[in-house]
Amino acid sequence: MDDCSKDIINCLPDNLLCQILSNLSTKEAALTSLLSKRWRYLFALVPNLDFDVLPSLHPEVAMQDQDQTSFIDFVDRVLKLRGKDHINKFSLKCGDGIEDEDVFPWILNTLRHGVSDLSLHVSPSLVYWLPSKVFASKTLVRLKIGPKDGPRVKLRNVCLPKLKTLNLDSVVFEEGKIGFAKLLSGCPVLEELSLLNLAWDRWDSCSVSSKILKRLTLCCAHSSRNPKSVSFDTPNVVYFEYSDNIANKYPKVNFDSLVEASIGIRMTKVQKANARYVSDVDEETEMVGNATDLLMGICNVKTLYLSYDTLETLNLCCQVIPVFNNLTHLTIESHPELGWESLPNLLKSCPNLGTLVFQGLLHKATDRCGDVCMCQGLENSHSCLSSSPVKCLKILKFGETNDDDDMEIEMEQIKNFLEKMTNLEQLIIYYESSIDNDLVRVSSQLQEVPTVASLKCKIQVISDNLSLSSTLPISLSMENGFHL
Repeated sequence: MDDCSKDIINCLPDNLLCQILSNLSTKEAALTSLLSKRWRYLFALVPNLDFDVLPSLHPEVAMQDQDQTSFIDFVDRVLKLRGKDHINKFSLKCGDGIEDEDVFPWILNTLRHGVSDLSLHVSPSLVYWLPSKVFASKTLVRLKIGPKDGPRVKLRNVCLPKLKTLNLDSVVFEEGKIGFAKLLSGCPVLEELSLLNLAWDRWDSCSVSSKILKRLTLCCAHSSRNPKSVSFDTPNVVYFEYSDNIANKYPKVNFDSLVEASIGIRMTKVQKANARYVSDVDEETEMVGNATDLLMGICNVKTLYLSYDTLETLNLCCQVIPVFNNLTHLTIESHPELGWESLPNLLKSCPNLGTLVFQGLLHKATDRCGDVCMCQGLENSHSCLSSSPVKCLKILKFGETNDDDDMEIEMEQIKNFLEKMTNLEQLIIYYESSIDNDLVRVSSQLQEVPTVASLKCKIQVISDNLSLSSTLPISLSMENGFHL
């Protein structure tokens, strides 16, 4: 038997071993240097470098001076051992205690070596300003900068000709919307843009325009102010996530190719007060914000998620809900302190809706959401549920509060769905309990519904440890074959 058959790993060429080691963090890969002389410097030649010194297990423990020095020396050593070798990916995660005089050379080193994937997770007290060369790289394909309370960016010139994915978390554009416009114009092939905790409320207006973008995420920081004007001209975006204070107007919203969207528009305290005043006096006064144009721009969407803030905003700041002809999957988030007033009109505007998901059923009882619920005991009122095309209804977070009164309210709402939804074929309840008796009790109550609108409806009650299924109005069986 030859030596290679005894030690297959050591017979592999260096480039293949480096590919294997690149699946580990650089710190883990460095441990292989103890194996033999051949492995001593091999870890430093991997194409992907991952340096993480964040105290993830014990964030309350401050980094000791000796740990800081050791980490700095380790990164310096690895980059020096690499020489002029190309770097494919460079990921750096470090908090307080590491100075920018250490980090800047690392970043510039990777840029000189043609890095294509750069991820920087740094503290603002560490790097207040980022090197301008980060935004003038001819090799970067993916750039990620964060985290919360991240560094500031002062953009003189942006030239990222190969950049396809850009993720910025809490990065502050020192030049406001001018800097943001520079960023977009300097990324001619950008396909995915994610801006988290963006503070643009003081810009007055903002516009995102790109014919190349395919995925767009804009999650703006909570603020006491709202933007005056926001526009989107992104005809090829297929995924859109948007969270922000509602703007006064949306002059242009172009999402012709949209497939999936998640909307979390909310109102400031001032907007809420003004909107309620306008509603109370019943005058034709200009709205404090108008979501109609925003909804018109995304009405081609097939899958839509709406936060509880959005439901409230649509009630007070939306003149007309457009028809969502392509919408087949709708998820609604509920909140105990906010009502469902906008839900009836929304459901009436979804003629082809197949799946409806509720993230919780508890909401504020009002006299304007009785069209879809039993808040005010409107048992005999006409309901949009009767004409709803929904075939699959999913209830998430059922029993989440572990309160019997809340569960009774939730159960009454589910019974209301069963009694009025004529096209329903499947009801799935995700129960926040692993107690067998609780699941059996819930399933038994469902079988006591006096009138069921759809006899084809199959019911499934699912928890972490048990799943019960039922076809109304009689049989009940467990998925594993046992009968109750």
